[in-house]
Amino acid sequence: MIRIMLVDDHPVVREGLRGMLESEPDLTVVGEAGSGAEAVALSRIKEPEVVLMDLRMPGLDGVGAIRDILAETPGRRIVVLTTYETDADILRAVEAGATGYLLKDASREELAHAVRAAARGETVLAPAVAGRLMHQLREPATPGLSPREIDVLRLVATGSTNADIGRTLHISEATVKTHLLRAFAKLDVSDRTAAVLAAMERGLLR
Repeated sequence: MIRIMLVDDHPVVREGLRGMLESEPDLTVVGEAGSGAEAVALSRIKEPEVVLMDLRMPGLDGVGAIRDILAETPGRRIVVLTTYETDADILRAVEAGATGYLLKDASREELAHAVRAAARGETVLAPAVAGRLMHQLREPATPGLSPREIDVLRLVATGSTNADIGRTLHISEATVKTHLLRAFAKLDVSDRTAAVLAAMERGLLR
């Protein structure tokens, strides 16, 4: 039997998951937690092989719980089961050490397959999530601009010269040029106007 722990702050969700999983002959739910902190504590007591972890919970969230559980028991398999599939959520969970990432619209068969695969140490990803991760690998995110580089570009957008920017930010004109060159490199552009436009497209400037 594969021992499973359910972590979700909605009791009705946990009840539904328990029903789906325990209809399988080789799966058993050994514990339920309604928060990240409760999950960490219960994991020590119940020693599940696989944890199904929600992300958005009050207090300690799913990512924090993943980190804490794996810090104590590195071999534990934790599969995120959530309604959220944003790039930020996926990357945070994977970086924290999640074995897999599923969405709550998964069928009973998909869920059972994912639990068995996770128990074997395999990575399990919902198709939509796998697509997003592949996109991230093929097109890595642009390195973020520093707060000062954003300040400089914001002033460039108002039509300020390098000298004007230097006076406003209390830095030398040479330092302004350095910030601009670094911003150009990060945004893969070659002039001030293109830098402002690229920063706006990426949501770095209004």
